Amino acid sequence: MKHDPVSAAAPASADAGAPDPGAGNAERIADRTADTSATLIGEILNIMEQGILFWSAEGVCELHNSRIFRVLEITAKDLGIGTRRTDFRDRAVARGEMTAETRRASEAQIEAHLPYSFDRHLPSGRVVFTNGRPTRGGGYVVTFTDVTEARLAAKELARAKAEAEEAQGRAVDLLAQERDRQTEARHLSQLDEWLQSCKSLQELYAVITHFMARLLPRSQGELYIYQQGRAALGGICSWGGAELHPTIEADACWALRRGRTYEFHAGNLCFPCEHVEAPEGGGAPEEYVCVPIIAHGDTVGMLHIRFDHASDDGARIDRSGAFAIRCAEHISMAIANVKLRDELHERSIRDALTGLYNRRFFMDAIRRELAQAGRSGAPLALVAMDADNFKAFNDGHGHEAGDAVLRAIADRIAAAAGPGGIACRMGGEEFALLLPGLDAASAVTVAEDLREAVGNLQLRHLDRSLPRVTVSSGIAVAPRDGADPQALMRLADEALYRAKASGRDCVRIAGA
Repeated sequence: MKHDPVSAAAPASADAGAPDPGAGNAERIADRTADTSATLIGEILNIMEQGILFWSAEGVCELHNSRIFRVLEITAKDLGIGTRRTDFRDRAVARGEMTAETRRASEAQIEAHLPYSFDRHLPSGRVVFTNGRPTRGGGYVVTFTDVTEARLAAKELARAKAEAEEAQGRAVDLLAQERDRQTEARHLSQLDEWLQSCKSLQELYAVITHFMARLLPRSQGELYIYQQGRAALGGICSWGGAELHPTIEADACWALRRGRTYEFHAGNLCFPCEHVEAPEGGGAPEEYVCVPIIAHGDTVGMLHIRFDHASDDGARIDRSGAFAIRCAEHISMAIANVKLRDELHERSIRDALTGLYNRRFFMDAIRRELAQAGRSGAPLALVAMDADNFKAFNDGHGHEAGDAVLRAIADRIAAAAGPGGIACRMGGEEFALLLPGLDAASAVTVAEDLREAVGNLQLRHLDRSLPRVTVSSGIAVAPRDGADPQALMRLADEALYRAKASGRDCVRIAGA
């Protein structure tokens, strides 16, 4: 199953009649990047214990994982990409998994674009909980969970309540466990809903802090995420009055060393982690659990939770530990999703060859920066750049050498942009640089320094030196030359054409 989660229009060249020398290589890189993203999404879906299915707004299957065939006891003849929901449900009714009444009720919910859920009773006797949730685009994400054991446990509970007096204690305990399970499931559902609604990791960490304090009220905890270099983890958030360490060493936690959840119980054959401090007065540290946070198969952090065993019985502490592990698993998936979403968004606004922002991002950025400049009264400089005689260079030295030159030019442009500038590749050998707060004189200084830096490049490809490359630049400044994006771009391009006509390897200003 191949699914490309990211698609973006290729930026148009300023010279529509000339072929784009670097486009072929960039498209191949973009294709490989999309394939990698699709493989990642497929791996994430296929490790889930649930069957997962996505219906489009037209009721057509667009995505499913491989687990769904085992959970529903069906084959590829019953479900595949393109299968219609009506046909899929017809077969379910024919097999006796779904009653006509259940089908009508759920389809009424679908018509109203509301969630629905019901049990499927498979011919083998297994029970599968079906849960459908609508998406913003009008489709539905449906999960299929094997709840046979849970349903059997509920029946056992009903029988236990009717048994003799000697079984009453056991029935009461089972009832309490069932209530705890339902409460935990409801809390996890609420946690999932909030985690999936987060737009950034910062929002995600705030939700984790709030929910964990409520879900585990007799606990203290901290969340740590790997920093760059992966030598140490940085403290992100905490709850319950826990003292958050700024950093901890990666090898200071047994869970991270062993790659799985580590539960510490005083008196058992286990050793405390180095990052856990003993309580005042000495002795062994309190009971705690460390859970690795795993995203896309890679450990990205650790969740550390301690329990107040003086305020409750040991059995409830054990259940709290299990629930804490389940919470950590949901948090891991949420962090994985946000990181994947951020990664896909970053790829959608970046040029695959050079790593600079692409034309799509540039158009949004110039509108945003012009609006900001209009409010503050500060100038905004636009530098339009073009590699000189690049088509001839490509014809003479090959596209791979041309790509190496474009990457080298892009590196110099990114360095010239600094922390406040925005460097973009508009397409082919065309580049643009937005410089907020710079007037014409300052922009000329930046452009001249950049021209000189590119001209001094000494590049080699396949063990041979490449000839000198140069760039020409045109500058327009808002509000002096106008505050409309199209007008500013047009004036910068006109200045660039005058630089080309002046012999190339030079900088020209709009109106000068």
